Amino acid sequence: MNAQALAPKAPSLHLHIKPSKGWVSLRLKDLWEHRELLFFFVWRDIKVRYKQTALGAAWAVIQPMATMLIFSVVFGRLAKMPSDGIPYPLFAFTALVPWTFFAQGLSQSADSLIGNGSLIKKIYFPRMAMPLSTVAAGLVDFSISFCVLLVLMVWFHHKLTLSAFLVIPFLLLAMMTSLGAGLWLSAMNVRFRDVKHAIPFLVQFWQYGTPIAYPSSLLHGPWKTLYGLNPMAGVVEGFRWALLGTHPPGPMVFVSTGVSFAMLVSGAFYFRRMEKSFADVV
Repeated sequence: MNAQALAPKAPSLHLHIKPSKGWVSLRLKDLWEHRELLFFFVWRDIKVRYKQTALGAAWAVIQPMATMLIFSVVFGRLAKMPSDGIPYPLFAFTALVPWTFFAQGLSQSADSLIGNGSLIKKIYFPRMAMPLSTVAAGLVDFSISFCVLLVLMVWFHHKLTLSAFLVIPFLLLAMMTSLGAGLWLSAMNVRFRDVKHAIPFLVQFWQYGTPIAYPSSLLHGPWKTLYGLNPMAGVVEGFRWALLGTHPPGPMVFVSTGVSFAMLVSGAFYFRRMEKSFADVV
């Protein structure tokens, strides 16, 4: 009997990959293990965002600035909308900076899976990395427009105080809201392609439901607190309070934070539940 016959045979290993059923865990550990890929997606989105554009990153300033000029003429001069004692252009632009970050993050994350369909079909990676990377990439545009906001504050002789650091938690709240809505819409967009056509209407409706062109001080008592059911209302009023010294948003912020957190958690679970069918449908 030869040596090969006497040698012990290696046990055969079989790996069965099956789709999950029902509600599944978020598996956030996978995102951490693939953090280098996540950083690559962020860097790729930043490079591609303004590729082959004549003005490049200047669009990060042009979009909110053009909207601010329109609002200043229509709402500031013609409609005589109150602005809590703040020059109306500065009042509007302070709200448009976080709003533009939120709106772009929502729109681009909602289309992130469809736009990367070929990649999803080829290799495995945490699919949640795609909407997350598109929202994170928007921080570059936010930084540019925020610098313009600081210039406007100097132009209108508005002093910057230490309370400006309070914009950080409100920025995180905007990111949480954008990602939560993006997770819901991106997963739905894979199955129902008409979601893509509904997103511009959703963003426009959401914009006029947010105190950008008008102050939330027009509401009083419990109505102002209920206004916090729109998470971006708390973000916008928080930015104005931290940078311009307007009235503090009060309980509205806690309501907005709770709604945003619920949107993020529910969106993550819904995304993970639908993830098993992405490669087949996309």
